[in-house]
Amino acid sequence: MDDGTPLQSASDSPDEKQVVRCAACESALRSPGRGSLSFLLLDGLTVPLVGCDDHLEEFRALCGLATDGPADLLDHRPAGGVNCPSCRHAPQQPRQRVIPVGNGGLAVLACETHQSDVFSRFRTGLRVREHLTDSIDAASTDP
Repeated sequence: MDDGTPLQSASDSPDEKQVVRCAACESALRSPGRGSLSFLLLDGLTVPLVGCDDHLEEFRALCGLATDGPADLLDHRPAGGVNCPSCRHAPQQPRQRVIPVGNGGLAVLACETHQSDVFSRFRTGLRVREHLTDSIDAASTDP
């Protein structure tokens, strides 16, 4: 979105309004220059993301729990660019999905197929983290 239009949630239902309580995420999502555009490198995917540094890192870490290889986050355009032609055009879409991450939120500027793949990994990462923390909590309470 290089025209300065803020990113909006792709949700059409008024009940699913996104609440981003992180001022840095809100600023990044409304940034006309996309100064906070980052790239997630995950299993051969290169997906542009917009959000604050802290929530981008949390998102990367959670996605990394659901992959065999590394999940890397770049603050610059990767040398090979964005491979998927649909993902290359996604930033020009006026409505992008904003996914809640902690008290913030970030936009995954990708085609529907790659958004779905990345969201799936994120949700799996959340479940893995929850399972790991539940296991640690259970172990610490055992006599």
